[in-house]
Amino acid sequence: MARLLVVHHTPSPALHSMYLRVLEGARHPDISDVDVISAAALAASPAEVLQADGYLLGSPANLGYLSGAMKHFFDTIYYPCLEETRGRPFGVYLHGNDDCTGALRAVETITTGLRWQPAQPPVIVTGQPSDEDLDRCWELGAAIAAGLS
Repeated sequence: MARLLVVHHTPSPALHSMYLRVLEGARHPDISDVDVISAAALAASPAEVLQADGYLLGSPANLGYLSGAMKHFFDTIYYPCLEETRGRPFGVYLHGNDDCTGALRAVETITTGLRWQPAQPPVIVTGQPSDEDLDRCWELGAAIAAGLS
């Protein structure tokens, strides 16, 4: 069975709603043979990353940059996972009040270094997530999970 690891930092109600929709899409009953595991960014371990076949990353954009918790996750797993996770697919969803450009650039730079492959376009939401934004989160979760099944 394939394993999808959802690594998230969800400090706000807006980001939490996005996270729940990502999980809902990834765990859709029509997607079989994918075990969806969720881990908070400050608790996710290299072992969990090594055991996963793909990743979904969710973070706020704090002052235009990736959250410290998500940066900590990457700092923790980078070298232990560098060689063994090459080529694995990932998706990302970001939320910011104003701008997510720096946060997206950070994710792209780090995942390029890890040699992970973007499997879907990022979902970027500024301000309060609309129903359409939440639907895009659901679609992201479903698409990444379906790609592993």
